[in-house]
Amino acid sequence: MRKYLSALFVGLFVAMPGYAANDLTTDTSDPLFLQSRGGVFSKTGLDYFETGLRLGQSLSVGLTDRFIIGGNVHYQRDFSGDEDGFSSIDLGGVYRMGTADENKQRIIYDMLFGLKFGGSHRVRTPDYADSTYYIGLRLGRQYSGVTFAATLKSSWIFDDVPYGMAFIDLVPEVYFRVANGWRFGANFALRKATNPDYDEESVGIKLVREYGRTQYVGHIDYAFEAEDVSAGMSVNILF
Repeated sequence: MRKYLSALFVGLFVAMPGYAANDLTTDTSDPLFLQSRGGVFSKTGLDYFETGLRLGQSLSVGLTDRFIIGGNVHYQRDFSGDEDGFSSIDLGGVYRMGTADENKQRIIYDMLFGLKFGGSHRVRTPDYADSTYYIGLRLGRQYSGVTFAATLKSSWIFDDVPYGMAFIDLVPEVYFRVANGWRFGANFALRKATNPDYDEESVGIKLVREYGRTQYVGHIDYAFEAEDVSAGMSVNILF
């Protein structure tokens, strides 16, 4: 299956004519991307992991040039058990507290916040649990060829035992605009939870091909504690 996915990624990113300019306002895979007022952003993704498949859809809209709201939901198909069904619905927003033009260091600051509710009781991983509230801070700097960013997010799950807990995620990222229409990103994620069973460290890489306001993204992630490999693809469209 992994060899098949690798071949599929290669086929997905067959070279086609690219776009010469690095337009940061349409680079939806950039970790600091934020659409402007009236912009609508759709992301449709399919992920394969050791025991199943997950299909996700997210949609967000820019209410102002600094503030967006959106939501996402996932459907999971479990090959080895009965954890099939829809995840909780994640409704949240991003507020840009500081732009690059507002400080000498040209650092961008974002506040993240949201809540998760509903969904199947069988889809119970912390990322998809019901009754979850989260808040976070994202900051970084964009250059024409590279973006450096980091996100610190705290989540609280008020749900049935053993899922009632809190955890903190720290995710540093680097993202390169390597050639016309081509992008490459890497991240490291560290999670610390009040229940040590959910502590995790993971690394991920992604390859992006951009055509105008559409991007095709392939990614591979590895979780060290769970010893789990996942891979997937998504289509990002900015309307």
